[in-house]
Amino acid sequence: MSSRREYDIAFVGLKPGIHEFTYSITDRFFEPYNEQDFHNVSATVKLTLDKKNGFMLLKFEIGGRVEVLCDRCGSPNLPWDLWDEFNIVVKLVENPEEMNGQEDDPDVYYLSRGESHLHVADWIYEFVVLSIPMQKMCAEEMIGQPYCNQEALELLRNLGKGEKKEGEQENNQSNPLWKGLEKFRNLDN
Repeated sequence: MSSRREYDIAFVGLKPGIHEFTYSITDRFFEPYNEQDFHNVSATVKLTLDKKNGFMLLKFEIGGRVEVLCDRCGSPNLPWDLWDEFNIVVKLVENPEEMNGQEDDPDVYYLSRGESHLHVADWIYEFVVLSIPMQKMCAEEMIGQPYCNQEALELLRNLGKGEKKEGEQENNQSNPLWKGLEKFRNLDN
């Protein structure tokens, strides 16, 4: 990833105070990483670096849009808006490897006092990925949009109607397991 110098911040030359950096993220950014379950990325990452004496406060603001695989209909083109914020505290210490190994807080990172650059690409990657939820489906009122897989939605509708197969019982009331439970249906608490 040595060709990714645009994600290196030379913090040694920065004066104490707030500094802002903006990164435009596209599919090309993710090429060095493993294959992703999203595509057509058009995101902006605004990084605010507040340099203090001995540490830095980083605030990543993620915004933009990606296309994801819909968990409902399987369409690979579900548009998804990204918006999230993440904070990292970077502390300058003598023994960063040891300190990073002992640190339980994922929002604290240790860097050697001898370092002059801060590489933020891995954090950008992580935060964009974390901005995409585990379950990705459009809202109920958005079902049927042009990006939806109409064939899969029709199959789901048919399954939801509970199409009876030949010989299938009409309802649970005819099942002896449910016999006698009807008397509890209208009890007042």
